[in-house]
Amino acid sequence: MDEHTRHESDLRPSPTADSEGGAETDRDDTARSADGGCPCSGSKPAETPSIYEDFWRNNRAAMERRDYAKALATIGGLAAIGSLVAPLAGLTRVFERSYTGPVYSDGVALVDDEGTRIEEGRLAEGEHMTVFPEPRPGIDRAPTLLVRFPENAYGGTTRLEFTAGGYAAYSKVCTHAGCMVADRDGDTLVCPCHSGRFDPLSGADVTGGPPPRPLPQLPITISGDGELIAVGDFEEPVGAGGGE
Repeated sequence: MDEHTRHESDLRPSPTADSEGGAETDRDDTARSADGGCPCSGSKPAETPSIYEDFWRNNRAAMERRDYAKALATIGGLAAIGSLVAPLAGLTRVFERSYTGPVYSDGVALVDDEGTRIEEGRLAEGEHMTVFPEPRPGIDRAPTLLVRFPENAYGGTTRLEFTAGGYAAYSKVCTHAGCMVADRDGDTLVCPCHSGRFDPLSGADVTGGPPPRPLPQLPITISGDGELIAVGDFEEPVGAGGGE
């Protein structure tokens, strides 16, 4: 072989080198495919735990979370409401408007809105408060106005035998439209609905406004324990209607 022929032979690429280079290229392509096309890392991408896939990324689960939150809010609201009505729950027949029996009867104690019995020294002269019959405080005819004045201040149509220790008790339910007689002007009891006015020193007679008749008076006495109790029920109908 002459010198020129040897020179061309040296310039030709080696078949073995081409084979090895092609193999290396194939291996690189395979590696890139396995890595998701990224030649910068040989590790697999981090996988999201199935709990997130099944729960947090699921629309139904999101709805369940919202429903759960609503349930918690409802429970919280009911708990708050329960804390407000708990004192009333201790009184029997609360809000039982279907009751048709007597409001008071002989020996029934007068209680305040917390169920505490009224002792003789509870009110000073000139004061008043709302009381209820101990066994049935929640019926619609139960609210009663208890007033206290000097014993010699009562007159007119007051049933003096129904008073005790300067106390007199009248139904709080207005005889005009059934509103609660909740206001006071001096000694006069006033209904806020239509300005009905009643004189507690004269048998709760009507002194103004549209009520057709006085507030019924409750017969009361003071027990041996110094507590105010009823000795019977109202003798006149309570509330609007009746006796007109």
